[in-house]
Amino acid sequence: MREKLMRFMQGRYGVDELSRFLSIASLVLIVLELLTRRAIFGALVWAIFIYIYFRMFSKNYMKRQQENQKFLTARYKWKTKWYNFKKDMRQRKDYHIYKCPQCGQKIRIPRGKGKIAIRCPKCYIEFVKRS
Repeated sequence: MREKLMRFMQGRYGVDELSRFLSIASLVLIVLELLTRRAIFGALVWAIFIYIYFRMFSKNYMKRQQENQKFLTARYKWKTKWYNFKKDMRQRKDYHIYKCPQCGQKIRIPRGKGKIAIRCPKCYIEFVKRS
């Protein structure tokens, strides 16, 4: 039986990161459906499962890889934004983080120094802020 399944899946796309994410999203929707008793979540779960199996059994490698690459790019953007947000929150206790009014460069200034003139390391404009 395993050999038949392996022969059937030969030349098909299979499972990738997008499929794994959609599987987890469908599990979350199942839990939401159980908690809220809303039929819309059940319909979404079925739509996601159909899409997952469509992608898994597809023979169009290029299209599925492009979809997966778009997902990975979007996930990378969100992860870096989240990482930068967490890093900024950790540094808030000891530093002020200002943006340059001209170029938007982030500049980290230690707290408790009073009113100081700050020079942007990127565009060399000087502006005054409290630290």
